[in-house]
Amino acid sequence: MRRYPLREFSFGMLLAIALAACASHPAAAPPARVATPGAVTGRLEGAAYRIEIPEAWNGDLIMYLHGYDAKGDPPPEEIGPNDFTGRLLAKGYAVAQSGYSSQGWAVAEALVDNERLRRHVVALYGQPRHTLMIGHSMGGHLVLATLERHPDAYDGALDLCGANMPAAELFADGVIAPLIAFDYFYPGALGLAPGGLADPASPAQQDTAALEMALRGNEAHADALARRFRIPRPDLAGALMFRYLILREMMQRAGGSPVDNHDTRYAGFGDDAAFNAGVRRYTGDPAALAYVRDNAPLAGTTRKPVVMLSNRIDPLATPLISSRYAALAAAAGNSAHILVLPSVGEGHCAFAPEAVGRAFDTLAAWVNSGRRPPAP
Repeated sequence: MRRYPLREFSFGMLLAIALAACASHPAAAPPARVATPGAVTGRLEGAAYRIEIPEAWNGDLIMYLHGYDAKGDPPPEEIGPNDFTGRLLAKGYAVAQSGYSSQGWAVAEALVDNERLRRHVVALYGQPRHTLMIGHSMGGHLVLATLERHPDAYDGALDLCGANMPAAELFADGVIAPLIAFDYFYPGALGLAPGGLADPASPAQQDTAALEMALRGNEAHADALARRFRIPRPDLAGALMFRYLILREMMQRAGGSPVDNHDTRYAGFGDDAAFNAGVRRYTGDPAALAYVRDNAPLAGTTRKPVVMLSNRIDPLATPLISSRYAALAAAAGNSAHILVLPSVGEGHCAFAPEAVGRAFDTLAAWVNSGRRPPAP
């Protein structure tokens, strides 16, 4: 079974290679305050950070927001150098990145940590010419939320393989719905306690191999799940395992069940009447529902340039998830600020270097010129 990296500095290295091929952009004078080239590391309110200033700063700052970091492994005390930031520095960009003060679906903390770090950079070096963001996976979700929350602080963002749904929709439709459907088609396979997915006594995690064995017991149901949620059948067990992991972590973080599906009418499962009559229903915990709703609600209202690149086939950030923000922006009459590039590649955050390079180059040209590139 294919593995999906959760926190992808290796992906940053892919981006770094791509950036080396990008065209240079006109440089401007850096902020008035003289910045000594080099790296500064430290901690801000419990979040490790790294700030790097290039030898010849072009005046632009990039805030890098990493993806989901599963709980369990001790976070590093210091963020070290990597090829990603090295290549950006070689292009003249200053780079700042926070390790976040919490692991898991740490959106609430990461939004504050990233903005605190940006202000710290400004306090140290002055106001950059442009401040851009690059985020992948959960980091893509974060850059969208940041642009909506702090519209005057940033000039644009590159959203790569992002979880581009409002958080409440993401958990209801993208995380829990596949698990509810699996539990319906394969009763008992998850080994749940009497309270089901919402029961604190249910298993803390699931075994991918065991899920795959259950799926093989009824390939017709497995194919129905794969089609409905647009998850490739070979990746279905791993995708379900990951969603279960996020659900359990969110229940601990939010203090209860983050979804209430009593009024949800599911569709796309063949006999939808039987499915809706037989599927398990859950009562959401009010505090948990509010926690998810209030952190990164996402409304499609950003008015700064956003370039989005997704994978054509992605078992985690599926097309249903990755396309949602662009639809919200269109409904808000805000499509002019969103540029969705053609989806490429298969896997989660699995891009060829050239595709990532073109995406970054497109964002930088848009921000520098003030002109939206033509739709591809």
